[in-house]
Amino acid sequence: MALKVLFIGGTGVISSACTVHAVEAGHEVYLLTRGQSIRSIPEGAIPLKGDIRDPSTLGQLRQQTFDVVVDWVAYTPEHIDADIQLFSGRTSQYVFISSASVYSKPPPIPVTEDAPIGNPYWDYAAAKVECERRLQEAHAKGLIPATIVRPSHTYDRTRLPVTGRYTVIDRMRKGKPVVVHGDGTSLWTLTHHTDFARGFTGLLGNANAIGEVFHITSDELLTWNQIFLLLGQAAGVEPKLVHVPSDLIAKHDPEWGAGLLGDKAHSMIFDNGKIKRFVSGFEAKIPFSQGAVEILAWFDENPKRQVLDKQFDALSDRLISLCS
Repeated sequence: MALKVLFIGGTGVISSACTVHAVEAGHEVYLLTRGQSIRSIPEGAIPLKGDIRDPSTLGQLRQQTFDVVVDWVAYTPEHIDADIQLFSGRTSQYVFISSASVYSKPPPIPVTEDAPIGNPYWDYAAAKVECERRLQEAHAKGLIPATIVRPSHTYDRTRLPVTGRYTVIDRMRKGKPVVVHGDGTSLWTLTHHTDFARGFTGLLGNANAIGEVFHITSDELLTWNQIFLLLGQAAGVEPKLVHVPSDLIAKHDPEWGAGLLGDKAHSMIFDNGKIKRFVSGFEAKIPFSQGAVEILAWFDENPKRQVLDKQFDALSDRLISLCS
């Protein structure tokens, strides 16, 4: 059944693939964007120019109703409150994009959607937890029919899945060692954005998904050592890995440390049984060995994309000197 769908956002790493897949599924997809993304509006999608944070730009939006509204850019409880006020009574399904970082750490393995949530280490995750709480409260009161989706680490060809981005690849190619947190053996899940999109699109207009929470990830498990080695292989080099304790990284870079202690320093093994039950035939198919090749090909295609972070480079040298 064709649906009238509004994506608030829709040109980001994850949402761009979901836009393409939703259009291919036959849905009438509207994208509300500010027009500032490096990614263009996918063919077949209908652009709406506006800023969800600026009510004065939403005139054309207020006159429409939608079968499904998906907010890709809601990060704070205030964003959720505004969405509830704007879309209550005007959509049959509101989808909030939360984050798998909401799960309490260390998590029970494997992680199901019923695992405890609460993450005091990382402000981003704590805000998403509160967003979920407010939305579920509004759903229970009948204010808005809600579905919550928790992506984990999802990437596309433009997004290197390591802190420092291309600077890490530059160091590898220059023969300089790179920082790997902990001992590099914790397990992690990387999901290609097109795999995520196939599972996600199956939730749109799915009446059984109302009131439910889902994570959508690959079933491939990699250690961080393997992730760095696969990136090095795609870059044509054998990287030199130096292991640095996560708490030491946090001492020297609190922002990086928060993302480690609140998320990446812990093994995350997801049970995807729920999304597979609700979306028949869903299975992630793209291994990171293929994804790494796509990423390096994109960066090598245009040297202007190879942006270096001098501060991160210096921080890496400092951390490595402390552990050598």
